[in-house]
Amino acid sequence: DKYNESYFYGYIFGKGRNCSESDNSSTSIITSTNDTNDIDSIIGESSNNLDESQKYKHLWLECENCYGLNYKKFFKTKMNICEYCGYHLKMGSSDRIELSIDSGTWNPMDEDMVSLDPIEFHSEEEPYKDRIDSYQRKTGLTEAVQTGTGQLNGIPVAIGIMDFQFMGGSMGSAVGEKITRLVEYATNQLLPLILVCASGGARMQEGSLSLMQMAKISSALYDYQTNKKLFYVSILTSPTTGGVTASFGMLGDIIIAEPNAYIAFAGKRVIEQTLNKAVPEGSQAAEYLFHKGLFDSIVPRNLLKGVLSELFQFHNFFSL
Repeated sequence: DKYNESYFYGYIFGKGRNCSESDNSSTSIITSTNDTNDIDSIIGESSNNLDESQKYKHLWLECENCYGLNYKKFFKTKMNICEYCGYHLKMGSSDRIELSIDSGTWNPMDEDMVSLDPIEFHSEEEPYKDRIDSYQRKTGLTEAVQTGTGQLNGIPVAIGIMDFQFMGGSMGSAVGEKITRLVEYATNQLLPLILVCASGGARMQEGSLSLMQMAKISSALYDYQTNKKLFYVSILTSPTTGGVTASFGMLGDIIIAEPNAYIAFAGKRVIEQTLNKAVPEGSQAAEYLFHKGLFDSIVPRNLLKGVLSELFQFHNFFSL
């Protein structure tokens, strides 16, 4: 596998380097001879090499941190972690379910619950309902969160996983209701609870109704944690911002962040435009916030399932 990956990498980008070298050497010839035939030949060769590179572009994924190229065929098995710098790239909710939950134990809840248009939001070019339909077709999801039950190393758990690919993981009425029902189910069944956060915050297309989801979920968690004395783990992934950060994202008994996750209430651009002050570089990164005591641990994806299993056993939740 490694051989094939290196081979393709060298094949595609080695050609590009050779092209550049031939361009440089040919330039000196052109300058001295001014031969138009040479120019046509070089342009044709460059065009062919570019076409060849574009042909294989779909096989690779560029890391947004180091710009290294990761072979897509193996990227999922590497848990969307860059093999060159270890940067954790975004991961969809379905992949996270596969990563966290034992095979064959996933039971989804409220799959048919969808958002309506409660305030008839029509200020965009695309109506809100049409936008929802578009994201449903694009992602194969009905909403920006998947909720359900399953087993984690044999331990029964209730889990909700937000998906940033669906309208930026924004929290509307349906998202809030699905999470609230999950918390209530975990309360009644005495299950440990995991919420994986990835969100831009409350969904503006639903106005104050989306903001009310913060209070509704927090209220359900109060009953779960304080009255029933059950165990809730919050996992903050990149990005976790806005109303999610200001509510259930920071209410976990244990709060875990992924490496290099972007975690904030207001985004960098919003702060800078509002206050006319520059936000210090890295001040909204997981590593900086961990040192400031904002959460309990930073756990890489490849270790997360084992860490969660240990936490649950420590809190008297054991495998069946």
